[in-house]
Amino acid sequence: MKNKGIIKKLVTVFWVFVIGSIFGCMVETLVGILMDKEFYIRQGLIYGPFIPVYGVGAILYYFIVTEIKDVVKVFFYSMLLGGIVEYVCSYVQEVFFGTISWDYSDVALNLNGRTSLIHCFFWGLAGIFYIMIAYPFIMKWLENYKKTEFKTITVIMIIFMTANIIISCAAGSRQNERVKQIPAESKIDELLDCYYPDSKMDKIYANKIITVKREKKCE
Repeated sequence: MKNKGIIKKLVTVFWVFVIGSIFGCMVETLVGILMDKEFYIRQGLIYGPFIPVYGVGAILYYFIVTEIKDVVKVFFYSMLLGGIVEYVCSYVQEVFFGTISWDYSDVALNLNGRTSLIHCFFWGLAGIFYIMIAYPFIMKWLENYKKTEFKTITVIMIIFMTANIIISCAAGSRQNERVKQIPAESKIDELLDCYYPDSKMDKIYANKIITVKREKKCE
């Protein structure tokens, strides 16, 4: 019974991450349409409408915010958690991939361009939306946990998302190496260069900003 409880908890966390990532992609795509007057899907992984930053935020909301009953506290805790997630994810992306997907340097009260007070405010609103609408929906949907169809879909999605994250990270890391003019050193590097060239990566991640400097070759 204890093992079943742990498995159910892990499955719940997984789907919270997936649904949060999809929601984030929808929000960012809508923002892109309103701001740029052009339709393109803003995504954080190579395959599918997923932005993991929102998925990570949703997981923190699940473990922390759902335990809070006061709406005002939900708002401020969500502001803090969202700001931390946004800052950390931006920092990690820049360190490992040499890019950033957002830069709030021109926004008032920003923190190193990685987050800002206004964006934390929106994270606070997202927390209230999560508590009042998203969380009850997710919990209701997860009542199908014991159904065979649900288990099958979950296993397929776990395999797909794991492969998706690994491929996306590998392709992003390899593009960072290409920017630094580091040649392919293995068959995997050659495959990444072949199937995920700069043209494809730049199309998928159209809003990314390359921050790493191109290394000069010795004469």
